Amino acid sequence: MTQETIDRIRKFSEERDWDQFHGPANLAKSIVIEAAELLECFQWRDIEFDIQHVKEELADVIVYSQNLLDKLGLDADEIVNMKMDQNEAKYPVEKAKGNSAKYTDL
Repeated sequence: MTQETIDRIRKFSEERDWDQFHGPANLAKSIVIEAAELLECFQWRDIEFDIQHVKEELADVIVYSQNLLDKLGLDADEIVNMKMDQNEAKYPVEKAKGNSAKYTDL
């Protein structure tokens, strides 16, 4: 995400004085709620879905995630790369390629 987009998300909340409602627990709950709404886009239909609705719900998840990053003082690149390092160790290519098994079953 560009810095311009991150700044826009921050400005939106700041202008509305919503930081008071954005505790870590509330933001985590909001991420789960929006993720459920994203999943609902695919309920009963795996192929035909409303891409505009998917984009809106996915954007909500991303916005709340950025708000949580800010609240906790975390950097998205840093934590994503940390997790990718863990995933690469858990799922080595030679064992995981083309296999959907959990890492404990590889």
